[in-house]
Amino acid sequence: MGLFDVFKSLFGSSKKKAHVLCVGLDNSGKSTIINQLKSPETKMEDVVPTVGFTVEKFTSPSVHFTVFDMSGQGRYRDLWAHYYKDAQGIIFVIDSSDKLRVVVAKSELEELLNHPDIKARSIPILFFANKMDVRDSLSSVQCCKLLEMESKNANCPWHICASNALTGEGLHEGIEWLTDQLKNSNR
Repeated sequence: MGLFDVFKSLFGSSKKKAHVLCVGLDNSGKSTIINQLKSPETKMEDVVPTVGFTVEKFTSPSVHFTVFDMSGQGRYRDLWAHYYKDAQGIIFVIDSSDKLRVVVAKSELEELLNHPDIKARSIPILFFANKMDVRDSLSSVQCCKLLEMESKNANCPWHICASNALTGEGLHEGIEWLTDQLKNSNR
């Protein structure tokens, strides 16, 4: 740590910067979640499905986030792995109202966790069990069980939050957890 870094840490003049991937199946609410987290002046009025990926930015009280919002359409999911190496955190969004596709989400999660660029690191993963406002949606505990999170890679710290991307409910709790994880990491 150089002298300048010591001054920055002592005087708090700089926020940590973090690169985060936002992944999940198409129509799970990834782009809407990210839009909710942005400042009012940078929010989009209409959120459209992501094709390929987009890069978005938002800030928590102590971290500047650069988020790679990855498309969840089947033909684009292979792109995710190209961004694992530089990711410092992952936001994995699950559509808790789409019970049939939770199996597909589980498969994609397993592929992600077994990728060498993820498996070898202790990268925090924040799960949003989104669309909790939809009738008969799965609870965050049910999503956890269906994804078999308790038996997954113990190397990665993870947290799941029930969320509603349209109202913002549950989003700040999740981002607070991710912020704490990123602040305490050495990278």
